Amino acid sequence: QKKAIPAAMEGKDLIASAQTGTGKTAAFMLPVLQRLSTKVNNPKGSPRVLVLTPTRELAGQVTDATRTYGKFVQFRSTFILGGMPYQNQFRDLSKPVDLVVGTPGRLLDHVKRGSLNLSKIEVLILDEADRMLDMGFQDDMEKIIGRTPADRQTLLFTATMDDAMAKIAGKMLTNPVRIDIAGKKNTLDTIEQRLHVTDNIRHKQRLLDHLAQDKTLTQAIVFSATKRDADTLAKDLVEKGHNAAAMHGDMNQGARNRTLKKLRDGRVRLLVATDVAARGLDIQGISHVINFDLPQSAEDYVHRIGRTGRAGATGIAISFASRADALKLQR
Repeated sequence: QKKAIPAAMEGKDLIASAQTGTGKTAAFMLPVLQRLSTKVNNPKGSPRVLVLTPTRELAGQVTDATRTYGKFVQFRSTFILGGMPYQNQFRDLSKPVDLVVGTPGRLLDHVKRGSLNLSKIEVLILDEADRMLDMGFQDDMEKIIGRTPADRQTLLFTATMDDAMAKIAGKMLTNPVRIDIAGKKNTLDTIEQRLHVTDNIRHKQRLLDHLAQDKTLTQAIVFSATKRDADTLAKDLVEKGHNAAAMHGDMNQGARNRTLKKLRDGRVRLLVATDVAARGLDIQGISHVINFDLPQSAEDYVHRIGRTGRAGATGIAISFASRADALKLQR
């Protein structure tokens, strides 16, 4: 925030690499709210600010944070997500709107239908741009960006800066200010990382049951490799008497939102999830992250364990690994 906010306030383009949990939503949203405090009368469905996010959860979270930060600023916002009814989205876009947060696929759909006009965009924010590339959104991103004015301000936030990301940034940004908070250090000191070497799936299940009985575990996210595994594991935990629920991409947005609300309210203690929950979930009180299955990439590991130890709190990340996981473990 200390580095990004002054540059954003000056209207400069920005590329920022930062660890998860370091407060980047405020880093881009506070300058935007300052801008929106000066009124402009645009036609209906023509926002001044567009925030692109890779997942529905992150879009919802950015929207909630924006409404909290902007409590005393008069502005109109909406979020446009896939898996949600079109009716409410058409209604919101049929009125003047200052800020839109959304996922690329549904946003592009509204652009094609003519319900969303991007010709008045003053600020474009790409949140977790690397994740959008990983999820195959590059074409959609480029089409959306192509509909925005060339003189817009662009703020790009990414956890990793590889060649593909650098190429995209080169096309989208003009003389950007470069901010690198992540540096060479990928994980936070506030998170204690543990490794349990396991023999097989039965051994993993027994270990998980044992860990779930630990009273110091207040709430945990348990990561599994597949959607089917998440369902099976959650069911198994419930049968053992634990307060557990699954979350993955095959669930509709309403079901995902209800599960997250139960987690936030403390009615779910163990959330068994795929990597859909690895980024964008900012829930206070997650004491543990358990990698029942190791992720494919080191970046996903960093994002998974970053669901705990947030905003200065401490957390514990436990990974299960068998002989078959040697290469993933090395990464």
